[in-house]
Amino acid sequence: MELLDILEHEKKEMMPESYKTRSTEEMEKRVREIKEKFGSRLYIPGHHYQKDEVVKFSDVTGDSLQLAQAAAENKDAEYIVFCGVHFMAETADMLTTEHQKVLLPDMRAGCSMADMADIEQTDRAWEKLQNVFGDTILPLTYVNSTAAIKAFVGKNGGATVTSSNAKKMLEWAFSQKQRILFLPDQHLGRNTAFDLGVPLDKMAIWNPISNELEYDGNPEDVVVILWKGHCSVHENFTVKNIEHIRKTEPDMNIIVHPECSREVVGLSDYAGSTKYIIDMIEAAEPGTKWAVGTEMNLVNRIIQQHPDKKIVSLNPFMCPCLTMNRIDLPHLLWTLEGLEKGETSNRIVVPEHITQDAVLALNRMLANV
Repeated sequence: MELLDILEHEKKEMMPESYKTRSTEEMEKRVREIKEKFGSRLYIPGHHYQKDEVVKFSDVTGDSLQLAQAAAENKDAEYIVFCGVHFMAETADMLTTEHQKVLLPDMRAGCSMADMADIEQTDRAWEKLQNVFGDTILPLTYVNSTAAIKAFVGKNGGATVTSSNAKKMLEWAFSQKQRILFLPDQHLGRNTAFDLGVPLDKMAIWNPISNELEYDGNPEDVVVILWKGHCSVHENFTVKNIEHIRKTEPDMNIIVHPECSREVVGLSDYAGSTKYIIDMIEAAEPGTKWAVGTEMNLVNRIIQQHPDKKIVSLNPFMCPCLTMNRIDLPHLLWTLEGLEKGETSNRIVVPEHITQDAVLALNRMLANV
């Protein structure tokens, strides 16, 4: 099994309890010391959804696309300590050289969406879909997916996508095949295909639990097959949230991530990737108002960075993503102090047979951005 292969190649350790009792000041001082000691041998990428306490020490911050590009371009760092989640660290390992070691400070840092598609389910789905549609389907996977899923897509001629380049990648995919299988986030797939002019009634759902196609019409009419997966954070932004903003703050702009449902995206003023959201608010006039539908760590950071604008979460009861939010200052310090001792705890190593096919999918994406 690919997943078992990956897990066997990862050295998993738990952080000692003693790190939880150290003061913030002491930990920050030690992180700065170790970063200075290692210099260019150490590289810390940080995803936008991470906590401020680790983002402040990141050498580069960005969304999934930006961090994938940064990992591919960095050939010098011996150690890459990834402040993100498991699938991002896997991608970094696959795009870096053999002498570079990728570490994930907390192995519990994951993505519930990525976990909604495993390789066994995907293989079963592909077999049935080939029987129904023949050789007319190109698979695409959101980068929020396992290395094994990326390898499946690469082996079958497809590519990875991010929310920043999904439209461009779907256009490319339609130039290759008649139909698209989009994993694992149905909402990003649906919203992007809709923006490209694909009617909703030409989109079907693949249910990996029942292993069947959910579609009422003639299968010949299907153009896009959406894997039945979703982001648990973005699915919590609702039409009622938008109705509340429209009623109480009619002059407020609503901007959301395309992992939100079609109904929410359709009623919003703007929808786009994490970078798109950041850039839109950055460029907005002082005094403008914004309700933002994305992860709470990022929303809070945007609020802090733009005191000249009124910015709120579209859902006032939203909390940070529990799986994206795992890496904290103690785990970062523990990992760095381990490197100082010559230890590489929680190293991510994707087996070569998976890497070869997955890199095909990643490179097809990077060639089209």
